[in-house]
Amino acid sequence: MAAADTARIRAAVVGTGGIVTGSHLTALRDHADRVDLVAAVDVATDRLDAFRATAAEGGTFDVTGYSDATAMLAAERPELVLIGTPPSLHREQTVAALGAGAWVLCEKPLCLTLAEYDEIAAAEKEAGGPYASVVFQHRYGSGAVHARELLAEGALGQPLVAHCQTTWHRDTAYYAVPWRGRWETEGGGPSMGHGIHQMDLLLHLLGDWTEIRAMAGRLVHTVESEDVSTALVRFESGAMATVVNSVLSPDEVSRIRIDCADATVELTHLYGHRNDDWVYTPAPHVRDEPDRQRRWRTPATDLPSSHGAQLSALLDAMREGVRPPGSGPDARRTLEFIAALYKAAFTGRPVRAGEIAPGDPYYEAMHGDHAEWAPKAATATTKES
Repeated sequence: MAAADTARIRAAVVGTGGIVTGSHLTALRDHADRVDLVAAVDVATDRLDAFRATAAEGGTFDVTGYSDATAMLAAERPELVLIGTPPSLHREQTVAALGAGAWVLCEKPLCLTLAEYDEIAAAEKEAGGPYASVVFQHRYGSGAVHARELLAEGALGQPLVAHCQTTWHRDTAYYAVPWRGRWETEGGGPSMGHGIHQMDLLLHLLGDWTEIRAMAGRLVHTVESEDVSTALVRFESGAMATVVNSVLSPDEVSRIRIDCADATVELTHLYGHRNDDWVYTPAPHVRDEPDRQRRWRTPATDLPSSHGAQLSALLDAMREGVRPPGSGPDARRTLEFIAALYKAAFTGRPVRAGEIAPGDPYYEAMHGDHAEWAPKAATATTKES
């Protein structure tokens, strides 16, 4: 189902908190020639009113407010729905939007489990046209696009060793928000809610993974899920990687480094990157090949990673009536990777790609109903302490 080539796409947002106001609304404004924000949904009237006023600034959007997503879908029939609510609501709201004929761009994680992801895939199939895409905006900056092209064409040589780091800091006040740190409402800790962006970018750059071994811990925060995780990963290409996800790190950084046979490519940033954040270092045997190194240089156009960059790709897909990037099996691979990380960490054994299927406890819940990590176990531990 392709959108009309000339008409502006009718869009709605579900949730009007910080991520929607600060990122999605900015992205919609950047593409106001292609999309018209007509509706917003929030259960908090004051927050909804503030969002509508902000959206109307400069005469950009005239937004009708709703307290219920179902009522909004029936009344407005939007072609695109952007979802920025807490994670536990994503599956239900995504399925409802698809059923109403709307494409979806949903904040990460798209849902809490592989079982829920497959429900969304079934809803896509039943809807017969619209697709659901998850926000993985770090894929879409020009630096990431360029790095992926270089790796895909072998311009850096065979990928060998990689590091993926999301070491951030979150205090006790952060976890005072009731839905954070709980399996039922957030789906996991920093592996699910923070490091997911860098891990998705790692997979986007290196391709399919085959095996993962991991550890996880609750070292500081009194939460159900972890506050730190580490993993060792083997890729289908043979490359091996280390992954660290933390909310315990005072010196905050997001980093990906890939050592290839002929060069190292490294990205260092925090919440978003530009071309200058990517560095290419030649191996000794190619340092005297300037023509080859010129190919590595980041492109002249500097498109920062952002919601706007991803929205542009989604709008292109809508116009062409094709599956957008960051959806379907492509996005499921990242969620499967996180489920496998948890399973490997909690069981103490390696997990292979494809093994978490219906019937596996980690298919239904990221904690896998593990005796020491399931919600009831975490609650008991908290009470004892």
